[in-house]
Amino acid sequence: QVQLVESGGGLVQAGGSLRLSCAASRSIFSSYGMGWYRQAPGKQRDLVARITPGGMTTYTMSVKGRFTISRDTAKRTLYLEMNNLKPEDTAVYFCNVAGTSAPLPWGQGTQVTVSS
Repeated sequence: QVQLVESGGGLVQAGGSLRLSCAASRSIFSSYGMGWYRQAPGKQRDLVARITPGGMTTYTMSVKGRFTISRDTAKRTLYLEMNNLKPEDTAVYFCNVAGTSAPLPWGQGTQVTVSS
């Protein structure tokens, strides 16, 4: 089984930036699409960014132009660069496979809090 560990969250003022990291215990990025998800209190977990094995990226409308998903296959690490953060971005952020396959077990995520 592959383990995924998120890090890099924190408290930031609106308009600020953060870079999240997701470390995978095995090399999977060449075979599986990967995504960043987020879940705010009382809301469902939503996919916000995805990258295919070939490097194609997609974003949900609310983060398009502000967030960038990338990967370093050799380091087995997925990244999410977040710029111009808004209070509505406040959530716990998770990484996981993104596609038709079943997700891996969810990790603890990393908290992102954006103050106004």
